[in-house]
Amino acid sequence: MYIPAQFKEERIDVLHDAIRSAGLATIVSMTNDGLFASHAPMLLQTDASPHGVLVGHLAKANPHGRILQSGVETLAIFHGPNGYITPSYYAAKKDHGKVVPTWNYSAIHVYGRLEVFDDADRLIDVVTALTEHHEAPRAAPWAVSDAPADFVQGMLKAIYGIVLHITRIEGKVKMSQNRPESDRPGIMAGLRADGRDDLAAAVTTALANRG
Repeated sequence: MYIPAQFKEERIDVLHDAIRSAGLATIVSMTNDGLFASHAPMLLQTDASPHGVLVGHLAKANPHGRILQSGVETLAIFHGPNGYITPSYYAAKKDHGKVVPTWNYSAIHVYGRLEVFDDADRLIDVVTALTEHHEAPRAAPWAVSDAPADFVQGMLKAIYGIVLHITRIEGKVKMSQNRPESDRPGIMAGLRADGRDDLAAAVTTALANRG
């Protein structure tokens, strides 16, 4: 991934938090049939190896796992808040007019070897862990055990598990760090006025980290 220095994020705790917040991964592998991509929620587990692992599952009807090229690296992509930035936000528009639109975004690229499995005990562990992670904020969390056991076992037969054994992580946070101090208030005010509080918060954090 192309990452200019001002947009590079290397702090592992920040990268891990971004992965957990994003949840959904685009998983890209070189297969015997060429590049193949799938989309699935992936859960980061950091105690399994030095870099951690991502765990999830795919439908058995999805050929991704069957057509993997052995030993070839797989990429999982996570996206954070993103959105259009109009030149109208900038004080520079009034000062000299030499401004153009851009797009603010954050992206995490996670590389590693993809393992595929269909062991029922491992599958229930993955499904349970994903459920508990995403249900945790709810006042009355749903649990896998709330569904009939025979129904759950039937659903497990329709999926296979995936584990991405992480070898490296790249992070890019492009949140107006390249804009001068005079443009920053307008960016914040404009995003909030346009109902993009999430992106305004991301810009605020990125600018605070840059100083």
